[in-house]
Amino acid sequence: MKLLEPGATLDGFTIEECIHSGGMAHIYRVVYADGRPGPGFAMAMKIPRMTAGDGAENIVSFEVECQIMQALHGNSTPRFVAAGDLQHTPYLVMEYVQGHTLQHWLDGPQPVAVDTITQLGVALARSAHALHQQNTVHLDLKPANVLLREDGSAVLLDFGLSCHAHYPDLLAEQLRKAVGSPAWIAPEQVVGVRGDPRSDVFAIGVMLYQLCTGELPFGTPQTAAGLRQRLWVDPTPPRKLRADLPAWLQEVVLRCLEPEAARRYPSAAHLAFDLSHPTQVHVTQRGTNTVGTPFRTHFKRWLKAAGMHYQPSPLPARQLQEVPIVMVAVPHKDVTDATLYSLREAVARALGTRPGARLACVTVISSSQTSASDEDKSETNVHRRYLTALRQWSQPLDHPGHQTSCHVLESGDVAQALLDYARGNHVSVIVMGAATHGLMTQRFVATVPIKVAMDAPCTLILVKQNLPFAQLGSPASLNAAPAKGYSDSDADSAAAPYGDDLGPLG
Repeated sequence: MKLLEPGATLDGFTIEECIHSGGMAHIYRVVYADGRPGPGFAMAMKIPRMTAGDGAENIVSFEVECQIMQALHGNSTPRFVAAGDLQHTPYLVMEYVQGHTLQHWLDGPQPVAVDTITQLGVALARSAHALHQQNTVHLDLKPANVLLREDGSAVLLDFGLSCHAHYPDLLAEQLRKAVGSPAWIAPEQVVGVRGDPRSDVFAIGVMLYQLCTGELPFGTPQTAAGLRQRLWVDPTPPRKLRADLPAWLQEVVLRCLEPEAARRYPSAAHLAFDLSHPTQVHVTQRGTNTVGTPFRTHFKRWLKAAGMHYQPSPLPARQLQEVPIVMVAVPHKDVTDATLYSLREAVARALGTRPGARLACVTVISSSQTSASDEDKSETNVHRRYLTALRQWSQPLDHPGHQTSCHVLESGDVAQALLDYARGNHVSVIVMGAATHGLMTQRFVATVPIKVAMDAPCTLILVKQNLPFAQLGSPASLNAAPAKGYSDSDADSAAAPYGDDLGPLG
């Protein structure tokens, strides 16, 4: 379709300037033609190119994007406004989001700073996770399709090649071939499997590799044989191309680029977690290697990949439920060993049926605990002491298949700190102790468990001590001092073991 002139009208929209003209579509700024107020945000109209020389992909992609855009919500995607049908003039009107695409950083000064790479990766992974929670996999993530707002959040664009688990997959039904951008397409897409959220994790890994090195990990293959190479070939280690990259970042990038989806991050939320907490990344030989994968390994993978066909994945949202991030709030003051034991047993049960789950052990201390001038009470020493205690407490939970990390937060508002951590890290399950004081006390004192329960963004498991400590043996306690535990003896115990806004996590 030819370019529309500014001032032209189409189905009640007035065309303004053309802001993008690509091989698949033209995009214009638009407003309502009758002068009525807009929907509260700027609008853009996307009109696909459908000339005689264009393939069927343009038509099918337009149908797919119209179908999926209407089902999406949240800040990670533009808001849908209206759509035109193929019988007359096909178009899609959506929110116009201002910002720079990821390509802006790739075209800018090189090399990109590690902190910038981390921030961009976290924003991208969180937006991808929000999309996957809506049973949608993008399948065409690349720098031009990722827009960064001024506040640092990422918006995903162009859903023409996407797959929504609740709608027919028109591309798979009509084209019968791998679709996607060659440089970023995942190995399972090459062999025809669509709908696995780990395919987007792979594409994010390609973009992180670009940001780290300025190069594409697999080049830009144009043939089916070239595309299939990523089923068995590892890219050059980023640290071989850029020596100042930390080992933890190479570990993250190469894990995203694993040929087998099962060896990648199980969800984009897990990827965002590692990028947000680099000190918690477990660095293996994958992160320290600067030589590359030997020929023998590639040859074995080539034999394994010959004729390989991936199995279709379950619904994205259901798949994410199998690999949650579980957060346990571990008290450190006025808590009995029996309570700590019961809390650990509850966490073990929550992790037992989810082999890909991640465990984050969190404790909150107050600012007053790190403000003392005494060297033994310095901020560094206090944090180190509580981290050591957390690691000792969680050691029995550290089993193969589970990743465990420990975090000491500093805040005067314990409940809010726990809630902020849960939201910021896409926590799926919160496990914490339940205060056992009477209902009369609860009317006057809003305890931490009550506050968290009221505003929790996910499932909350409250754990009560259910066995006398004498029957449990003597597991190590986080606090060697005499503990009061959950007592009903006075009003102060209403805050035990988590505390309230007047004190620390105790």
